[in-house]
Amino acid sequence: MKGFYNSARYKIPLLLFSCMLTFCAFAQKKNASYKYHIRRATSNIVVDGIGDEPAWQQADSAVNFHMVLPMDTSLATIPTVVRMTYDDHNLYILAVCYTTIPGPNMVESLKRDFSFVKNDNFIFFIDPFDARTDGFTFGANAEGAQWDGSMYSGGSVDLNWDNKWTSSVKNYPNKWVFEASIPFKSIRYKKGIKEWGINFSRNDLKGAEKSAWAPVPRQFPTASLAYTGVLVWDEAPPTSTSNVSIIPYALAGVTKDYKANTSAAFKKEFGGDAKVALSPSLNLDMTVNPDFSQVDVDQQVINLSRYELFFPEKRQFFLENGDLFSNFGYSDTRPFFSRRIGLNQPIDFGARMTGKLDKDWRIGLMDIQTGTSESGGLDAGNYGTITLQRRVLDRSNIGFMFINKQVTEAPSGSTIGPNDYNRNIGMEFNLASRSNIWTGKLLGLKSFTPGKEGHDFVFADHLQYLSKYWTLYMQEEYVGKNYNAAVGYVPRVGYIKLNPLILRNFFPKKTAVLSYGIQVNSNYFFSESFNRTDNESVLSFITTFRDRSTVTISGINDYVKLQQPFDPTNTGKDSLAIGSQHRYNSLDILVVSKPQSVFTYQLESIFGGYYDNGHRLTLSGTIGYRFQPYVNIAVNANYTNLRLPAPYGDTRFTLIGPKVDITFTNTLYFTTYVQYDDQQRNMNINTRFQWRYKPASDIFIVYGENSIPTPYTPKNRQLVIKWTYWLNI
Repeated sequence: MKGFYNSARYKIPLLLFSCMLTFCAFAQKKNASYKYHIRRATSNIVVDGIGDEPAWQQADSAVNFHMVLPMDTSLATIPTVVRMTYDDHNLYILAVCYTTIPGPNMVESLKRDFSFVKNDNFIFFIDPFDARTDGFTFGANAEGAQWDGSMYSGGSVDLNWDNKWTSSVKNYPNKWVFEASIPFKSIRYKKGIKEWGINFSRNDLKGAEKSAWAPVPRQFPTASLAYTGVLVWDEAPPTSTSNVSIIPYALAGVTKDYKANTSAAFKKEFGGDAKVALSPSLNLDMTVNPDFSQVDVDQQVINLSRYELFFPEKRQFFLENGDLFSNFGYSDTRPFFSRRIGLNQPIDFGARMTGKLDKDWRIGLMDIQTGTSESGGLDAGNYGTITLQRRVLDRSNIGFMFINKQVTEAPSGSTIGPNDYNRNIGMEFNLASRSNIWTGKLLGLKSFTPGKEGHDFVFADHLQYLSKYWTLYMQEEYVGKNYNAAVGYVPRVGYIKLNPLILRNFFPKKTAVLSYGIQVNSNYFFSESFNRTDNESVLSFITTFRDRSTVTISGINDYVKLQQPFDPTNTGKDSLAIGSQHRYNSLDILVVSKPQSVFTYQLESIFGGYYDNGHRLTLSGTIGYRFQPYVNIAVNANYTNLRLPAPYGDTRFTLIGPKVDITFTNTLYFTTYVQYDDQQRNMNINTRFQWRYKPASDIFIVYGENSIPTPYTPKNRQLVIKWTYWLNI
C-alpha cells in the first residue's frame, strides 16, 4: 500500500500531466481568423421573424457554414445566413435557415429546451470573455420553441438555466427565419471587452447535416468553445447602471397524506428570488422561502446497483454558474451536490454570489439556511461554500473549494447536536488544450468530521486524448474509508480505482455506414490495501450509420468480491455474505433510431449471468412518437427478470413510464408523466400545466400523486397553483 501511494498517488499523475503541459502553452485561438463585426443598429427592430428593418440590411452576414456531420471535410450543403446588431439595451440576432428538401420541418414539440438531435434548429454560443471555458447559448427549433442554457467546462450546456429574452420564428416555402432579442441584463460580461467568442450552429434533420460557422471537428459538439470565432464590436457593449431582477411567487395548494391518515392540509405560501448584478459579470442571487413544486419529477429506474443513484439538480436557484460548485471532482466523488440541501426540508433563505472577477478569475460563494423536518428527522443546518477558479495556460484552470455544513438545530428526539459539522476542502487542476484534443484533471480532497480522522482523503486524476480516430483515457482514484462529504455525492468509500479506455474509429467510404468503432473499457476497484474487490471489463463494437442511427454490441465481464452484505434484488430479502465472490458474463445490445423520424426509439437488451450463479435478462428502452409540432408521446419501459437460487428465486421487475407533452403554443404547455415501478411498489402521477404569460413569468397548475399500484392504494396527493413574475428594475 505504501508503495502504491508513493507511485500512483504522486508520481504517475504528476508524470502524466508534466508530459502534457508542453501541448497546452499559450497559443493563438484556433478559429481566430473567423471574425464577425457587429455594429450598432441604425433603426428600431421588431422581433417578428421577418427581418425587413434597415438595420438588418446594413448588418454584416455570416455565411459559408462548415459541415460537422456526417463529415467535417467540406462546406455545408444547406445554406444558413446570420446577422447580428445591438442597441443600448439588447443584442439582436437574425438567422435565415434555408431548406433544400421539400416537406415539413422536423421538430419534437414547441416545448422549451428541446433535444438538439431531434429537432431542426439554430442555436448559437457566446463567450463574453473569449476565455473558451464558459458562456451562454440561445436558439430555437424550426417552429419557435426556445433553447437557452449556461455553458461550462469548455462546451457543456446546462439547459436548466433560464433567463428573460424574446424570439420569433417564421416559416416560408424554402426557409425558416429565427429572430431574437437578448437583453444585456440577461447575460454576464465584463465592461470594456470588445471581442467575444461566438459560433453559430445549424441542425437540419431532413438533410442529415449538422453545420457550424466556425469549423468544429466532428468528434466535438458544435458547443465546443475551443472552436468559436470572434465577435468584434464596433464599440464596447453597453452596460446598465441598474440590473436588478425581482422574482416573487405566490402559491396555494392542498395536500393529503393517506399513509398517515391525516386530514387534507391547505397551504398558501409567498416568497421569491432576487438577482442583483454587482457588475456586468458578477451576480448576487438571493432567495427567501423558495418553492420548487413546479420542477420536473425525477425519472424512476430499476436499481440493481449496490450504491445510491444520482439524480440531477433542476431547481432554478442553484443553476446559474452552477458548474463552479457541481463540477468540482468526478461523477462519483462530488464534494458538493446541491440536492443535499433542502430537498426534503424547507429552505428558509439563501444567497449566492457567482461570476467572473476578470477574464481569468471566477468566484462562487453560497450560504443557505434550512429548517428542521420533524417528519423526516432532518436537522436544520447552515450550508456555506466557497469556490475559486483561476484560468491558467490557455484553457485550463486551477480550482479551490471549501464546504461547511453546520447543524444549527436538531429535530426533537434526535441525538444530533448543534456542534456536529462536516467540512471539505479541495483543489483541482483541470487540463484543456487549445484544440480540446487533450483534457484531464488532477484532484485532491480532505474531509473533516468529528470522530472520523485518518483515511479521509481523496486523490484522483485522469487524462484523455480525443481525435477523429482515437480516444485514449485513463483515470486513477483513491477514496479513503473515512472520507465524508455530507453535502456531496460519494456513493462509495475505501477504494482505489483504475479506469482505462481505448476507442478506435474506422470510416468506410461510400456505404450506408458512417463509422465503425471498437472500444475496450475497464473499471478495476481495489481495497485500500490494494486487494482487488471488483472489476467490470467491456468490449464494444459501435456502428454509426449515415442517417445517425447507431447499433452498439458489448460483451461484459464482471467480478465482485462483496465488501458489504448485498441483496441482489434490492427488495429487502436476505443478503449475500461479505467476502463472497461472484463472476459472470453478459451481452448488451443497444439500438438507437435515426432522429429524423416522427417515430423514434432507443432499445437495449442485457442478458447473461448475475450474482450467485444467477441469470439476468433486462429489456429496456424509450419509444417516442410526435404529432408535429404539438404532441410528443414517449414511453420509457424496463423489464428485468432475475433467476437466482434460494432464498431469492425468480424475481421480475417492471417499470413503465408514459409521458405526454402537449404544446399548444411555445408559451402554453401541458405535461403528464405516469411512472409505474413494481420494485419500489409505487406509481407516480405528475401533471403540470404551464402558461408563460410573459418572458420568464409563469402560472403553473401541478397535480402529483403517489400510490401503491396493486391493490391500488393512494399514499399521498397534492394540488398546487403557483404564480411567478420576473421584474427587471
